[in-house]
Amino acid sequence: MTRTQFDRELEERLVRYCKIDTQADEKSSTAPSTAIQFDLLNLLVEELTEIGAQEVTLTGYGAVLATIPATMETSAPVIGFLAHVDTAPAFHASGVKPIVHHAYDGGEIVLPDDPAQVLSPKQSPYLLTKVGEDIVTASGTTLLGADDKAGVAIIMAMAKHLLAHPELPHGKLRIAFTPDEEIGRGVHKNLPADLGATFAYTLDGADLGEIVYETFSA
Repeated sequence: MTRTQFDRELEERLVRYCKIDTQADEKSSTAPSTAIQFDLLNLLVEELTEIGAQEVTLTGYGAVLATIPATMETSAPVIGFLAHVDTAPAFHASGVKPIVHHAYDGGEIVLPDDPAQVLSPKQSPYLLTKVGEDIVTASGTTLLGADDKAGVAIIMAMAKHLLAHPELPHGKLRIAFTPDEEIGRGVHKNLPADLGATFAYTLDGADLGEIVYETFSA
């Protein structure tokens, strides 16, 4: 597989973001539910500002909002892109050590910090669809946090690319990075109005190209 600069940036961002502990706490009544989520939220504010995003804001309920301005006169609707920064409270999330397995060969992947943890194509045939590609895993004793730091990395890489290439025509885009999705508090009551998007996509799925257009309640 030929790796592009975009691939390398996505990998670097995913690995870097996954190392930041952002575990949610369902027993907490604060927003975000854990102060450690601000470690990544504040970093995203800095990085969005550095790449030239506009209207970069950290709301009182712990969501980072930003704008990629339109590059053309258009009546197109405002489109939003969302991802959540928190990780699940059910698994150990401190000291995450992401491992990049380059050019996966189709065999078993033994996680070094707990060799009993093995990713096997016999148990997970889906792995065989990724032969030749890079696979990122945790080291065996923690979760990885790609749910949903993979989505965060994709949106940040997209934002950087679009802001660096104003010749690419597009309408106004809005970005939201939210806390506490894993404990069911990902969408604050003020978020839809604060985001100001006509349509929005949450990057928190599985297969490339998959679009889910229904939720648990709609």
